[in-house]
Amino acid sequence: MNHMIWIGIAFAFYMVMMIIIGAVYMKKTNNSEDYFLGGRGLGGWVAALSAQASDMSGWLLMGLPGAVYALGTGQSWIAIGLLAGTILNWIFISGKLRRYTIRANNSLTLPAYFENRFHDKKRILLMISSVVIVIFFLVYTASALAAGGKLFQLVFGLDYRIALTVGAAVILLYTFMGGFMAVCVTDFIQGLLMLVGILTVPVIALIMVGPENLNAVLDTSGVAGGSASFRNLMHSGGKPYTAMEIFSQLAWGFGYCGMPHILVRFMAVRDEKELRKSRWVAIIWCTLSLLFACALGVIGRAYLYPVVLGTEGAGSAENVFIEMITKMFNSDLGMPFIGGIFLCGILAAIMSTADSQLLVTASAVSEDLYHQVVSPKASSKKVLSVSRITVLVIAVLAYIIALDPNSSIMGLVSNAWAGFGAAFGPLVVLSLYWKRTNLPGAIAGIVSGALTVIVWDYLPLAGGQTLGAATGLYSLALGFVVSLVLIIAVSLGTKAPGEEMLKEFEDVQSGKVS
Repeated sequence: MNHMIWIGIAFAFYMVMMIIIGAVYMKKTNNSEDYFLGGRGLGGWVAALSAQASDMSGWLLMGLPGAVYALGTGQSWIAIGLLAGTILNWIFISGKLRRYTIRANNSLTLPAYFENRFHDKKRILLMISSVVIVIFFLVYTASALAAGGKLFQLVFGLDYRIALTVGAAVILLYTFMGGFMAVCVTDFIQGLLMLVGILTVPVIALIMVGPENLNAVLDTSGVAGGSASFRNLMHSGGKPYTAMEIFSQLAWGFGYCGMPHILVRFMAVRDEKELRKSRWVAIIWCTLSLLFACALGVIGRAYLYPVVLGTEGAGSAENVFIEMITKMFNSDLGMPFIGGIFLCGILAAIMSTADSQLLVTASAVSEDLYHQVVSPKASSKKVLSVSRITVLVIAVLAYIIALDPNSSIMGLVSNAWAGFGAAFGPLVVLSLYWKRTNLPGAIAGIVSGALTVIVWDYLPLAGGQTLGAATGLYSLALGFVVSLVLIIAVSLGTKAPGEEMLKEFEDVQSGKVS
């Protein structure tokens, strides 16, 4: 039990540090702009690591390595799609979106940007996009809380519900107190911790297995199709990949330009110089993290043998990183406190996403719905109070969704990612690059993208199966195309944007934004 005490100390130290950061920034948070965007004062390193840490979540250290562990390196196509999406997002979206949100009446949130960009006087876009954010972030936040619950359950042997409660309470506390800057600073620390863990553990494990022994151990562990198939990018579960399966995994990359919790980091960066710095830091972080997350699955299969996760009596394949750390530092290296710090890397991945999702959802409810629609004359302090109450309510609802211990982290993330990517992604791209995009087209794009994902993923329309399960096509791929086509078709079929809207577009293209 001695090693459990050291791991507990590491966890306690880490969580107390996050809460202290929240308390420090609570004193510096005076109004809603501070709470949601940190006064647009985000530095380059913090912006980059905060954006990527809030993006990857527990999926990076649990869902992706687990998929590779179970089915082979063919599952890496998701990582390839995400890396491509990350690069394109930072290069083509970040700078223009930051400038446009400033030009569009200093928009603090993505729904506010849509409203101001398309001069929506009736606030239809504001309300629709806020509802979409609440719906899909409930699912997304639930996935992060579920990952935290499984982590505490496995490491400390706690009942899942107790473990879930502990993780949710810590995330809620520092997000509730400190707002955007607390979230970004903690995400910066969490991003560093995630990177150190994901780079170190597979390298140590590979040395212990012996690179020359890797294929032999993989074969012995019973990987489907043998080690050659397991390490073949064109195979999954011992079978050749179909073009549909590869396309569906690459399609994850479409989601980036529609993720509110990532896009808000672009909006908050201090200046263009800091943004350029952020771009390269984020791309390097993402490349290394995704590469080593996939390596975790392969190396972990050999390192943990004769235990084979996912079989009867063994834990889930999604726990491969946790199991590797536990075995490595409790037995092989005998340094349980260091192991506890590395396990905190998984907690960091979970917390860095959940806090951002809570904050963005709070902004959609308090700033976009309450302040802009229900009570336009509300003071900034009143909006700040409503924001904190919203964080509490959303956390409780996500907690209820996450109470099912059998919920799949990968499945929950997949559905939420598709919802945001299809509803917002095409509109964000066209709003920045196509001046003919108008209000009716924007409304059609958000509604069609969100509904496509809901119908495809949730309604059993194909003999008791969802259309996604029956066809193997990821809903994001279809939803993105449907939304894109409808934005273009409806925009061309309705009245062109007015002169003022066109002038704003040209100002952003030419860089005339202060």
